[in-house]
Amino acid sequence: MELVAAPSKLPGRNAPSIGCDTLPGRQNQIATVPLKWPATYKSFPRRVCSLRAVLKDRHTSADRVREMPSQWSQSFELSSLTALSPLDGRYWGKVKELAHYMSEYGLIYYRVLVEIKWLLKLSEIPEVVEVPSFSAESRSFLQRVIDGFELGDAEEIKNIERVTNHDVKAVEYFLKKKCQSQPEISKVLEFFHFACTSEDINNLAHALMLKESMDEVILPTMDEVVSAIALMAKNNAQIPMLSRTHGQPASPTTLGKEMAVFAVRLSRERRKVSQVEIMGKFAGAVGNYNAHISAYPNISWPVVAEEFVKSLGLNFNAYVTQIEPHDYMAELFDSITRFNTILIDFNRDIWGYISLGYFKQITKAGEIGSSTMPHKVNPIDFENSEGNLGKANAGLSFLGKKLPISRWQRDLTDSTVLRNMGEGLGHSLLAYKSALQGISKLQVNEVRLNEDLYQTWEVLAEPIQTVMRRHGVPEPYEKLKELTRGRAVSEESMREFIDRLVIHDEAKQRLLKLTPHSYTGAAAELANNVDAAIKLRE
Repeated sequence: MELVAAPSKLPGRNAPSIGCDTLPGRQNQIATVPLKWPATYKSFPRRVCSLRAVLKDRHTSADRVREMPSQWSQSFELSSLTALSPLDGRYWGKVKELAHYMSEYGLIYYRVLVEIKWLLKLSEIPEVVEVPSFSAESRSFLQRVIDGFELGDAEEIKNIERVTNHDVKAVEYFLKKKCQSQPEISKVLEFFHFACTSEDINNLAHALMLKESMDEVILPTMDEVVSAIALMAKNNAQIPMLSRTHGQPASPTTLGKEMAVFAVRLSRERRKVSQVEIMGKFAGAVGNYNAHISAYPNISWPVVAEEFVKSLGLNFNAYVTQIEPHDYMAELFDSITRFNTILIDFNRDIWGYISLGYFKQITKAGEIGSSTMPHKVNPIDFENSEGNLGKANAGLSFLGKKLPISRWQRDLTDSTVLRNMGEGLGHSLLAYKSALQGISKLQVNEVRLNEDLYQTWEVLAEPIQTVMRRHGVPEPYEKLKELTRGRAVSEESMREFIDRLVIHDEAKQRLLKLTPHSYTGAAAELANNVDAAIKLRE
């Protein structure tokens, strides 16, 4: 591949594109690269150039661009078959409820909402005499613009953006056009976006996108996962199961108690996710209310901004640059990744229990587990969940590490990155639903659970040596180690050992009644109390 420099000029100041919504003369070089010509090309003008890649066929003397297959040259429309992301294609049906909040449409909708709410706020400030208090009719008109916002409106804003090359300015122009027919509002059209920088609008829009998607979609689905696992805990509280530490047989537990562990862990992290404060700023181009004070020096703009941000249901950040620094986003995404990591642990444990035969999976007529092995019933829901949780965590971790970093008073690197919030949340949502689907197919196989317990009488070495310690028997651990370590232990050999112990008869009888099935400690009680444990962490 050879890079060929194609000279081009930056847009002139009379061009329709907009570089900054508050500095009219600004021309941000966001898509061009200044090149210094080599000495041999001094005859070429030194100016900003764009680059285009040309593929060179070394087998011919002529340069030509390789042609794509004819079927690829068609203009594809977005569909489940052409979407680059599987979230927008294969998995759309499972994640589409997020689209209202986390899509481009969602971003535009919340920008419209913020712009209108700001105009309404200005009308409530007595010192802003140019924007008198709106009548009920005018307020109702503006609310209808918000409530009635449709895809067609968003498309109209995108059409405006194609001219302005500035997405937030396009929203302002849309609203001015939309409100021209309303006599009262038409007189104050220039107070749309008053004293605002784009980030005043964007940061609140992004905050509302996150708040609503968390409250309406993510947190309720997290709750479903926690509740489903808690139900598994209660339903299986009394079912004994062989534990495994380091992959080897260990003291028995109950299936329900092991599920309760995950329910409590997940509920703790879910609570932390819900406690993250969603922040917002509204302090102008560099966080100092410069433009506000220049126009109305006698208004306490920090107070007005705080009132406005809080009126949207957000927490106010007073100390900012041009951007809200996104620290809360990092905290939120990190909290979600911790929830997701615990769920990965759950998925892997369930996968292992299925492999051991502790769970069967309900089959569905017509489904195929393997293209070549007809008998297979694979734990695909838990595998799908694990894979999507890994993908979600990768994206969310990147957002958490990148977003709090911005050069000086701001750079634009956060803008393109913020458009990917829906990806991390989408893969998380998909994973939660896959885990729920997998849980709904599980059937406990008590026969298989009992088999393992019957074959591991050696796990009773722990209680026996502990009772021996209490009654003063010397070297209890060493005696049990000699009996059990690396040896096959049966019910008979274990009872013979107990019979030879010189301890109180009552203690001996308790040990003789003990089996791997009954040696589960307080596991059943812990499993049955899972709801109370979860409630404590709400």
